[in-house]
Amino acid sequence: MDANRPLRVGITCYPSVGGSGILASALGEELARRGHEVHFISYGRPFRLPDAPRIFFHPVEINDYELFKYPDYTLPLSVKMAEVSRECGLDLLHVHYAVPHATAAVLARAMLGGDRPRVVTTLHGTDTTLLGRDAGYGPAIRYALDQSDAVTTVSAFLERETRRLLDVRRPIEVIPNFFQPRAPRRSREEVRRELGVGDECLLLHSSNLRPLKRIDLLLESVARVRPPASFRLVILAGGDFAPFLKDVRRLGLEDRLAVREQVTEIEDYLQAADLGLFTSDMESFCLSILEAMCFGCPSVATAVGGVPEVVEDGVSGILVPPGDAGALARAVEGVIADPGRRAALGAAARVRAAALFSADRVVGRYEDLYRRCLSAPVSR
Repeated sequence: MDANRPLRVGITCYPSVGGSGILASALGEELARRGHEVHFISYGRPFRLPDAPRIFFHPVEINDYELFKYPDYTLPLSVKMAEVSRECGLDLLHVHYAVPHATAAVLARAMLGGDRPRVVTTLHGTDTTLLGRDAGYGPAIRYALDQSDAVTTVSAFLERETRRLLDVRRPIEVIPNFFQPRAPRRSREEVRRELGVGDECLLLHSSNLRPLKRIDLLLESVARVRPPASFRLVILAGGDFAPFLKDVRRLGLEDRLAVREQVTEIEDYLQAADLGLFTSDMESFCLSILEAMCFGCPSVATAVGGVPEVVEDGVSGILVPPGDAGALARAVEGVIADPGRRAALGAAARVRAAALFSADRVVGRYEDLYRRCLSAPVSR
């Protein structure tokens, strides 16, 4: 095929707040900026997906038939994938998460026949580390991966876990997450005034609040930071924070905490923050840490999963054992008390983000992968 021809790419992801959907949206935006035509196929418009030239959204309609105990998404998604592929001449379907997206893409390709569209599956974590252990899902995930034309993971950790848990023998390419920040709409000073922050250190946590993010541990850790007046915590919540309000009151954090839900202008808060805090039990990559790094904001984080691939411990951030509120609090205290060290960690974080995880460095790898898939003979 013509190596310079713009591609027509279908992307399917979960549209709710989460690293996989945010990465997929950013990838689509960058591909469109490079001249490709990008078609998002999902039950909702992805979070943070902009209105931009060469980006299209095709909603999947889900019917709640009485015949089914639970509404089915896989089959309507596969039909819509086939329809968009046929009508728009898609070269590839790039799906984020194996279940149900890769399963639907493989079925859509079978409906169409021929060797188009090719299927690229990107694993982000839960489809391997959680569903891969489930006997009701593991065989379907393994089959979808075997039938994909290419499989990628966002970290070397996840590549190893995929092979271990699913006994996958096929090639898997590690292509990390990236972040291309937009210009903040408000100044650092404006955002800090909004949050009631003066000279205190502004701690930042951003996540979808799922159980693996350990918000209980986050709150317990900051409650131990001394002196209490040395910081204020802002949580950018991709879910309902109400279930945690009891813990906030119990720990006496009402005056130390600000919560902002469903934030789309995340850059405003990233540039205002001084230190990130992430307490997850498991992460395949942790895009939120990278987002902070791009603004020279280092993080204290648990050393789990792929996080050590993102943060160089002691150089661009601080890593501590998982589940240890005391160790997390002490690490935060140390960084707050030493502005010079905080500045050095932040500068190194910004350099590392640009060197390893920029759009310029990562998006081209997806383009190369797409063209290799399209040029390779069909082996299924």
